[in-house]
Amino acid sequence: MTSENVTEPGSVESDELRSARSVDDQLIDELVGRAQSEGLQLTGEGGLLQQLTKRLLESALEGEITDHLGYDKHDPAGKNGGNSRNGTRGKTVLTDVGPVEIAVPRDREGTFEPKIVKKRQKRLSGVDEMVISLAAKGLTTGEVQAHLAEVYGAEVSRQTISTITDKVLDGMAEWQNRPLDAVYPVIFIDAIHVKIRDGAVANRPVYVALAVTAEGRREILGLWAGDGGEGAKHWLHILTEIKNRGVNDVLMFVCDGLKGLPDAVETVWPRTVVQTCVVHLLRNSFRYAARQDWDKIAKILKPVYTAPTEEAALERFAEFADAWGRKYPAIVKLWENAWEEFTPFLRFDTEIRRIVCTTNAIESVNARIRRAVKARGHFPNEQAAMKCVYMAIMSLDPTGKGQARWTSRWKTALNAFDITFDGRLSAARQ
Repeated sequence: MTSENVTEPGSVESDELRSARSVDDQLIDELVGRAQSEGLQLTGEGGLLQQLTKRLLESALEGEITDHLGYDKHDPAGKNGGNSRNGTRGKTVLTDVGPVEIAVPRDREGTFEPKIVKKRQKRLSGVDEMVISLAAKGLTTGEVQAHLAEVYGAEVSRQTISTITDKVLDGMAEWQNRPLDAVYPVIFIDAIHVKIRDGAVANRPVYVALAVTAEGRREILGLWAGDGGEGAKHWLHILTEIKNRGVNDVLMFVCDGLKGLPDAVETVWPRTVVQTCVVHLLRNSFRYAARQDWDKIAKILKPVYTAPTEEAALERFAEFADAWGRKYPAIVKLWENAWEEFTPFLRFDTEIRRIVCTTNAIESVNARIRRAVKARGHFPNEQAAMKCVYMAIMSLDPTGKGQARWTSRWKTALNAFDITFDGRLSAARQ
């Protein structure tokens, strides 16, 4: 047999797919053409999309009851054969194209259980996903309600919207307790503040732990609500929870001088280097200075955190203290108190410095969360606040492009980590 007589399976499949697509395109063109010629709208109430959705749902339901009874509609085989069709009942379901009235078939014995539109189901799953997506972007229940009414002509109560978003709570609990990697090169931890009404409206911190994996991916490890009185005991509880989920080693822990956190890190992971965020240190410095001095202070502090060695950084800091210590002694004290956690990255490769001397990596996540919570004003309780933050996190980077950029940016730094930390990272990859 010659090769000319052999038909490649791939080419046959491609021809069939091309043919199917051609038929689909012709059918779509015909439907759109008829709708336009008859003055029928494509979208909106009574539009082509609603009518198509109705026909498709009813056709699927008819197929389901046929499978259930074992014979087609009007088939003589079903006559006097026991259970049989018993007409239909009307039902309105909310779909992505608006409310659609459908006829649901019934059987005489009442044993038919539809799958595509279940009994007592009022919404198709796509609507639930839409509501959760809108809530994750920061829309209140009232705004989601108004959006559904305006765009889809659907009247959905605020209670229904709240019930839909409550579905994420089970997923949130599972996510918060999922197993984690054995080793992470870096964990960043930071807080955002949300307003919660607990008797009176008050700012409450929600802590976000973001890790970089051994492959350079971004992974949010969890969320924890605080009450503002956090100390070493509080952080020990959180870090022990992370360790119990499988994290045996962390190379560096980057934070914003949270009280008691360095001691807790040393207790849980003794070999971990704790690094204070330099950007936060600078911002806190500006709080003690007049606005007109900010640029001058930033300029003279830059040689401190870009010094080639810790000794050089100490010399540059002494120069800053001489120049500004008399006017702003609080800034000098701030840096002196943070010095032990500020300087570790000065001992490392420039690639590691560039990545870990700031919590910008986690602040970009926090910025998205803040947008979601800002529209709410305040939350009735802690659970509502945590639900909103969780949904915002789950809606991050839907295309995956951000994750790809993140991984690319971390490649060089991860090689430096592996060398600097004596192969502890490569051991995690094996």
